[in-house]
Amino acid sequence: MMADKALVRRLSACETMGSATTICSDKTGTLTLNQMTVVEAYVGRKKIDPPEDVSQMDAVVSSLLSEGIAQNTTGSVFSAKDGGGIEVSGSPTEKAILHWGVKLGMKFDVIRSASSLFHVSPFNSEKKRGGVALRLTDSRVRVHWKGAAEIVLASCTGYLDTNNCLQPIQKDKEFFKEAIDGMAVRSLRCVAIAYKLYEKDNIPTDEEQLEKWILPEDDLVLLAIVGIKDPCRPGVKDAVKLCTDAGIKVRMVTGDNLQTAKAIAMECGILTSDADATEPNIIEGKAFRVLSDKERERVAKDISVMGRSSPSDKLLLVQALRKGGEVVAVTGDGTNDAPALHEADIGLSMGIQGTEVAKESSDIIILDDNFASVVKVVRWGRSVYANIQKFIQFQLTVNVAALIINVVAAVSSGDVPLNAVQLLWVNLIMDTLGALALATEPPTDHLMHRSPVGRREPLITNIMWRNLIIQALYQVCVLLLLNFFGKSILNLKHDSMEHANDVKNTLIFNAFVLCQIFNEFNARKPDEINVFSGVTRNRLFMGIVGSTFVLQIIIIEFLGNFTSTVRLDWWLWLVSLGIGVLSWPLAIIGKLIPVPETPFAKSLMKPYRRCIAARSA
Repeated sequence: MMADKALVRRLSACETMGSATTICSDKTGTLTLNQMTVVEAYVGRKKIDPPEDVSQMDAVVSSLLSEGIAQNTTGSVFSAKDGGGIEVSGSPTEKAILHWGVKLGMKFDVIRSASSLFHVSPFNSEKKRGGVALRLTDSRVRVHWKGAAEIVLASCTGYLDTNNCLQPIQKDKEFFKEAIDGMAVRSLRCVAIAYKLYEKDNIPTDEEQLEKWILPEDDLVLLAIVGIKDPCRPGVKDAVKLCTDAGIKVRMVTGDNLQTAKAIAMECGILTSDADATEPNIIEGKAFRVLSDKERERVAKDISVMGRSSPSDKLLLVQALRKGGEVVAVTGDGTNDAPALHEADIGLSMGIQGTEVAKESSDIIILDDNFASVVKVVRWGRSVYANIQKFIQFQLTVNVAALIINVVAAVSSGDVPLNAVQLLWVNLIMDTLGALALATEPPTDHLMHRSPVGRREPLITNIMWRNLIIQALYQVCVLLLLNFFGKSILNLKHDSMEHANDVKNTLIFNAFVLCQIFNEFNARKPDEINVFSGVTRNRLFMGIVGSTFVLQIIIIEFLGNFTSTVRLDWWLWLVSLGIGVLSWPLAIIGKLIPVPETPFAKSLMKPYRRCIAARSA
């Protein structure tokens, strides 16, 4: 799994991941590349094309923009160590805007030193915006805001056009909304930058009061709206389709507005058509938040995209889905995602963008932050569960056959064909070598064409019961036939009684072990006709089967005193091999027998429940 970019922190999460019925994924960095660039910009009513062409706007406007970008940021711009240009640090969105500012001619260090920052309202996922208050050299105060375009726009009463003329925004608000929607439809993240001049007399002078001071966020002047492109990861559409084919519903939970979220979801294949892009398939976090618990549980099943969501909305979604019986996997990278990661059945944190708190709360760390790696984790999870089932089927077949053969022989004749030492060797094949051989089967694409295993599904399926009963019945019938009529079948009547019994019992033991060796191949593919596909790629399996066969030859031919066996003639070896090989065609015929979807245990319980119900009535 490490080779597939997944670091497992909690071992049981591997098996649980195989049962996942839904994945709630972040957008940025998981479904997308997290390589953001400003590809579209509006200053006033004018679309700046290309967006870094500063000649299309007045110098005062570009100066205000540069100030807003340089001061209202958690990132930084600095010279590269090798002297080859500049480097930008910060979150992907901050880096994209800072890069744009540099292209506009922004001098980061000069602007930062030209004014003093005295109050900060940090960006948070609830408000979807952040602001700063600056004290300029002429003692004026300027407040800068930056955040989700439609939220900042709602607080604006004016805008600066490219000629540095202040215009009332009321009559042009519809134009800006259409511009935002247009960018969102093209899967761009829309960010607005605005400012406001503020009277310094209204600012508290006392330090304690200044800390409690709320930064003014009304009557803003819009400077620019930018569209940031974050392309989808290559292969993410195929990964989503693979999940859908596997019966896993992928849900996108993002802080972007619904239009951007919808466009990305269409690009990724989470939404397949415009008909899907309606409520309740897509919903805003605040709309989901206000629903009652029952309504949330009902609506959550249909949600494919949640836009403008906060970490608390993600937690509510996870809780609603789990109450509805879903096995939920959640991706998260922020500190605020920790509750949702902890609440989910499987928490998947991001190795690159993820915080330490998120990683500590998760079960598995996705080292490359890629959604395709999440799908690989699902394959591994299903492989672990399937391998456990293969081993159980193999183990039960051996146990049932050995038990019935010895019990029937002991009751009828007072003698058992399989002694204690022989059964110990059979147990070694079954518990140690068999477990190693079957548990190391690598994941296959076939696993992703099954439906997820539900929470209450039995470990032993109807298919396993069918295979087990057919193989155990075959072994019991053939070996009991040899036990009771072996002397006459093998023409041992002329041999002494003791030697005839030894040969017969040795043949039964040899045939029984060879049946298990050949049945090990059948156990590899409980529901497939071709049990040999990919067998040569599992060298450990081939090595264990080969070594078991060689050890069996050594036991029969050279360790007779220890195991109470005698040497067998070549034709008796052929008989043993023939009995073992017959399990292959028998398994093929058995797999053509249909089995009901309802588990046998439930079917057996129905008459009992009816009886209980009749008595209580």
